[in-house]
Amino acid sequence: MITAAALVGFAPFAARRLLTYLHLFQQEEYDTGRFARWIVANHAWDRRLSLALFALFAAELIATRWTVPAWLFPALAGAACLGAAAVERDPRRRAKKPLAMTARARRIYAVALALAVLLGIAAALAGPLIIGWLVAVQLVPLALLAANLLLAPLEARVQQRYWQDAHDKLRRLAPTVIAVTGSYGKTSVKHILGHVLETAAPTLITPGSVNTAMGIARIIRERLQPHHRYFVVEMGAYGIGSIARLCGLTPPTLGIVTAIGKAHYERFKSLEAVAQAKFELAEAACGNGGTVVVAADTLAFAAPRNFIARHAAAVVTVGAEAGADLAIEALTQEADGVRASVRWRGREYELRAPLYGLHQGRNIALAFAAAASLGLAPDDIVAALQSTPQIAHRLEVKHQPDGTVLIDDAYNSNPVGFASALALLDTLRPNDGRRILVTPGMVELGSAHDAEHAAIGRLAAAHADILVAVAPRRVAPLAAAFAAAAPAREIVSCAGFAEARAWLDRNLTPRDVVLIENDLPDLLEQPPRL
Repeated sequence: MITAAALVGFAPFAARRLLTYLHLFQQEEYDTGRFARWIVANHAWDRRLSLALFALFAAELIATRWTVPAWLFPALAGAACLGAAAVERDPRRRAKKPLAMTARARRIYAVALALAVLLGIAAALAGPLIIGWLVAVQLVPLALLAANLLLAPLEARVQQRYWQDAHDKLRRLAPTVIAVTGSYGKTSVKHILGHVLETAAPTLITPGSVNTAMGIARIIRERLQPHHRYFVVEMGAYGIGSIARLCGLTPPTLGIVTAIGKAHYERFKSLEAVAQAKFELAEAACGNGGTVVVAADTLAFAAPRNFIARHAAAVVTVGAEAGADLAIEALTQEADGVRASVRWRGREYELRAPLYGLHQGRNIALAFAAAASLGLAPDDIVAALQSTPQIAHRLEVKHQPDGTVLIDDAYNSNPVGFASALALLDTLRPNDGRRILVTPGMVELGSAHDAEHAAIGRLAAAHADILVAVAPRRVAPLAAAFAAAAPAREIVSCAGFAEARAWLDRNLTPRDVVLIENDLPDLLEQPPRL
């Protein structure tokens, strides 16, 4: 067949390009709608190969005036496809967070590749004109989305099997389930509480930021053992009903709601919707005859207030607000950690933990209230808090051999935590050292993106001497506000974190303190050049 040469080149190109798209699709948690919107918003369709094919198409039209071999232009098209495949980056090896070829990823990839090959066959059957191959190249990402839709019934059955296995195992072993949710602070509270409970009895917590049904199910199936007395599970909300579904998998007897804020605001559109979603955990815990520990400021929203009106006896409130069951009377950041002075059931306690950021004071107070509600002695909780390990990538302070101080807050992406991290620059700066902020900004703020970044930019001007703006297009409102508030301060623009690290390597001095605030996935920091 005359066009076979083009098909031979197109197939390897599709195989490589599908890996690129699959990597980004995986970072969007295989959400077809969100990934499709990302493609449109970022114009993430092929340019380089398409430009080459368009040039060949134009040459093909001109060449009709002369006699040329019928195989020439299909062969050139195939060669162009092979060339594009050869230079395509392999995200399984060369990426900030490499593509994980899980069983699901392999299924999606196999079906998508089969669909892409069918596109190539259709282009070959359409005739020798190059325009058919140009269309096929542009449709490659749609093959991935179509594969995901075709596999949806199978994936639902696979996930239901895993869900049921985990649910049955949890019911059989019957540990005390403590669930934690909130717009921010949930991972920190989970780790702090897990450490405290471990001093009393064997405890399992979901690791890192695992907070989805399949991630939780995997931890239960692979790690939960008969000796575990406590199971602390983090629950993420991606819409109304998310938490309720997770509570069906892991029915909690104690629920903790850490905060209502603008993290993931893009998905919810309003803080009232966020509050409604988070308090699905409270409803589930009370439905199981359990207790709920909540940050007192969550009661500013309708859903929490309505819940409290119906279940006041089952709720423990924590905060500086008047009438809180656990009253936070003072928070102090010291060089060796955070301190919270609290009053609990008529007695005062001094909570200390080697953690950083004033917001961690509230987190240790929430963990204290939760552990006390489970029956642990308050004095034992106070002692356990003093040995709390730092939480990786969440205001993790690292003193470097050369004397610089690195504050690793790469996993934070909310305004409250960002503000707390900025204040820490002042606390940890050595005498005469520079305060350096490295950030690509925050994510999933939706319509609040510009306003929140401008506010943080103004605050950063009071705490940072140098702003290293990563992914400048995303962080432009922050950089503009920083420049307006502190026009004499230096702003360094870097396309990605690799460039920012190189700048730090060249410019850091032994008395500097550096805050790494948030780290974006590949699809947000620096979308691939296609």
